[in-house]
Amino acid sequence: MSIDVSNVKETLRQFIVKTYLPGESVENLQDDTPLRTSGVLDSMATLRLVSFVEKEFGIELEAHETGIETFDTVGGIADLVVQKRGGR
Repeated sequence: MSIDVSNVKETLRQFIVKTYLPGESVENLQDDTPLRTSGVLDSMATLRLVSFVEKEFGIELEAHETGIETFDTVGGIADLVVQKRGGR
């Protein structure tokens, strides 16, 4: 079953803003806003986000898939989810 990348991005934005940026507007969190390299997510927050992504989207992530290259932006995480779910 394919998954819509825009829905994934919206779900990620909602979770990240609610959990790590309370009071921030969801619209301010762009697809390419750095999360880890800017300090929004530390190592514990990243683990929590990985756990959320796995549960929310029914996928299992390998350690190498959660590196800064793919797990630093909403866009990168959403692309990874779509790829793991058998999308594009």
